[in-house]
Amino acid sequence: MSATALFLLSPIFTNAPLTLAIIVITGITSYQAFNNPELYGKLIFNPYTINKRREWYRFWSYGLLHANWIHLALNLFVLYGFGMSVEMTYKALFGPIGTLYYLLLYVFGLSASTLYDYFKHRENWHYNAVGASGAVSAVLFAAILFQPTQILLIYGIIPIPAVIGGGLYLAYSYYMARRGRDNIGHDAHFWGAVWGFVFTAALDYRLLWSFWVQVTTPDLWGFGPN
Repeated sequence: MSATALFLLSPIFTNAPLTLAIIVITGITSYQAFNNPELYGKLIFNPYTINKRREWYRFWSYGLLHANWIHLALNLFVLYGFGMSVEMTYKALFGPIGTLYYLLLYVFGLSASTLYDYFKHRENWHYNAVGASGAVSAVLFAAILFQPTQILLIYGIIPIPAVIGGGLYLAYSYYMARRGRDNIGHDAHFWGAVWGFVFTAALDYRLLWSFWVQVTTPDLWGFGPN
């Protein structure tokens, strides 16, 4: 069997084609923009340009760009790790329309995660942002809503329950955003995560009950009787 055939039969292609499409499109566009300043400038998130020139597409196009290879690889790795399961869960819960819901989760995760920065910096010509981190955070927190007691590996080696890791992630993003001493879009991470959790819960309020049951059941944390 050829390598192409094996790829077409892989789980991500057969079970999560939308996640694969996002990964491929984002990867190709980021690669092209690395060596094309004109393309980079047209797609980057710049609140001032959006406000003055009404280039609303920048609320979404910036998610196709990344600052460097590490930035790109990290976002696509997390999207691959959680996007497949979230896309499959959406389809299992909502049927064929689940694919549309998953697309809305990701696409509006890009815009929802930058609304705060837009209003904060719309008169600041020098403020720019790139990266799919806000939308990836949305996917991550949809996964946490579905399975809050699943174990995440921080830095690939430190095990931590998803709901605790998610809480620490929100607290860290909020704290660092208030400090504002680096060039990382912590506000986008925070609001993207909030969007992913709230949007997914709004599709079916029973998911909130499932979330509560999971986080309050000792057996699911490994603390129940043997």
